[in-house]
Amino acid sequence: MTETLLERFVSQVIASSSYEELDRIYLSNRVMALVGEEGVESETAATNLIDLKDELVALAVRNGLCGELLEEQDIIGAQLMDFITPAPSQVNARFWQTYTRDPERAIADFYQLSQANDYVKNKAIAKNVYYQSPTEYGDLEITINLSKPEKDPKAIAAATKAEASNYPKCLLCMENEGYQGRINHPARANHRIIRLDLGQEQWGFQYSPYAYFNEHAIFLSCDHVPMAISPKTFEQLLDLVEAFPGYFVGSNSDLPISGGSILTHNHYQGGRHQFAMEKAPLEQVFTIAGFEDVQAGIVKWPMSVIRIAGPDKSRLVDLADKILQEWQGYSDPEVGILASSNGQVHHTITPIARKKEGLFELDLVLRDNQTSEEFPDGIYHPHPDVQHIKKENIGLIEVMGLAILPPRLKDELKVVEDFLLGKVDRVADYHQEWADQLKADKEVSPENVTQVVQEAVGQVFSRVLEDAGVYKRTPQGQAAFMRFVDSLGLER
Repeated sequence: MTETLLERFVSQVIASSSYEELDRIYLSNRVMALVGEEGVESETAATNLIDLKDELVALAVRNGLCGELLEEQDIIGAQLMDFITPAPSQVNARFWQTYTRDPERAIADFYQLSQANDYVKNKAIAKNVYYQSPTEYGDLEITINLSKPEKDPKAIAAATKAEASNYPKCLLCMENEGYQGRINHPARANHRIIRLDLGQEQWGFQYSPYAYFNEHAIFLSCDHVPMAISPKTFEQLLDLVEAFPGYFVGSNSDLPISGGSILTHNHYQGGRHQFAMEKAPLEQVFTIAGFEDVQAGIVKWPMSVIRIAGPDKSRLVDLADKILQEWQGYSDPEVGILASSNGQVHHTITPIARKKEGLFELDLVLRDNQTSEEFPDGIYHPHPDVQHIKKENIGLIEVMGLAILPPRLKDELKVVEDFLLGKVDRVADYHQEWADQLKADKEVSPENVTQVVQEAVGQVFSRVLEDAGVYKRTPQGQAAFMRFVDSLGLER
């Protein structure tokens, strides 16, 4: 006998959770309370739990229990997927019970749950455009982000009318766990956070709903405190890569322009992914006096990166702190580098930690948030001539070599392809100069035009990272970089 939509969804919930067959009537009633009774007896071809959830949400819209805005539908969808999501206490108990026996298994199980309950939105993520582009710095990764739907004008209007609330304070606060959601704050009924201790602080571990790379994790302070790069940061990052085998963990910097989008809540990002920056070799190797047991060098990368490595976490923390303190007070007027101006500090670090072959490794990316009349968005920010591709801040993920580009580019780059093939006479004004240059420089055909444009975008992203680099990839810039390294006190 064919199962109805409601029956099949409930059957899947029972198969994927601690609910039992005895709970079927209860579950059916709870689902109907969310989506309505009309239409639940219809047949369905869907077999996947998330697809069934999507059909039930569509039914809720038809039955008038849910609005047409995606934000409203997400609220119902998260509640439906909460049926297969254990309570936070159960999720945490299972994680740590498994972790004592097999840390990697515990992490894998939590990731599987985060996918199965549609918190990690694999169905949406699959829409992203992704490819690799060869550059002199290795294969940079390019993503056109199509997973997060652009705001509907109606949703924007509704959000402006919504009652202001400071609960949760931000998207990273612990209070998001289980939060119903509203028009101006995402639904989190199916959201779970693993609690863990970092030193004397309580932190949480979760996955990113719209992951940009494999097992894109977020580690967040249980307290709503601002980002701050300090010795504690380095210590916590190294503790995390020891606790989460195979993961890198990094932090955005703590200054506007040079940091990510959420600087009000201390957090790190990590995951099981090897970025181009990690693969990049050292092009200068040196030893810092007093730290002869720590490997150190400059990474061949468009941004200014010092890599340190060794078996002893505490030694890396001490050296990273030395480099941070030196950088925070360092000026080199010859190349326009100022530690501060008009009472504003300009220097900080974006740190990334790994554990490889028994050694701990820290990449310390030097950052500067100066502005000028010529570059009001930031001297070390994508310059105007490349903002047609990328104008947002260069945060941790971009620093490592993964471009996150806006959805508009999917269609705009197709027009650029048509322009190169002579099918259209114009492209968007902000792309025109770039497209004209490509047409002059490249021989294109219908067979290679997509590859030509993709590689050109990769070259633009490479330039974006060079713009964000404090020390430029020129003889003068690299000599200035070595002057800073010399200031650390090299072993001669």
